[in-house]
Amino acid sequence: MRPETAGGQVLSQLLLLLLLAAVLTRTSANPVPRATRLPPEAKECHLDSFKSLSPQEMQAFKKAKDALEEWLLKKDVRCSSRLFPRAWDLQQLQVQERPKALQAELALTLKVLENMADTALGTVLDQPLHTLSHIHSQLQTCTQPGPTAEPRPPSRRLSRWLHRLQEAQRKETPGCLEASVTFNLFRLLIRDLRCVASGDQCV
Repeated sequence: MRPETAGGQVLSQLLLLLLLAAVLTRTSANPVPRATRLPPEAKECHLDSFKSLSPQEMQAFKKAKDALEEWLLKKDVRCSSRLFPRAWDLQQLQVQERPKALQAELALTLKVLENMADTALGTVLDQPLHTLSHIHSQLQTCTQPGPTAEPRPPSRRLSRWLHRLQEAQRKETPGCLEASVTFNLFRLLIRDLRCVASGDQCV
């Protein structure tokens, strides 16, 4: 082998090693952020964008909530129990159960608000109903088990919560359902939705 050829090969190898070292150094200096881990059966759902709603969406919800409270005040609604008590905290559930609880909470909220959309509140409820429907459709994707996933029996706590929501629709008056959904609206958006969107990082 000619000395010029051998020297060129050594130089090429040296440059390749330097380039590889630079790439490795840059990769270690900029680690990939830890992804939010959702339940195994929810790998294809996308809830990260719901960790915080836009200011415009939150303003629409505030306007709707103010109008709902004024509506309820005129109706003089009185309820003896709270549909969503303080003990309703999704952090008490397992990570894979939280989307199911939120889906039930959201389904009831949508049903009640949609029934009120035929009233004078229809215009102010348009944007919130659109946003809630979009979130609900994403949650349906997140709670659908995969083709090979075995169904898991719900915990006793989740079973009690789901039963409570089902029974409320049968026993509570429309006015009490409207009041419960109204006063729970911002907890659903700010705490429960954010917790589910954060996956196992909600602690």
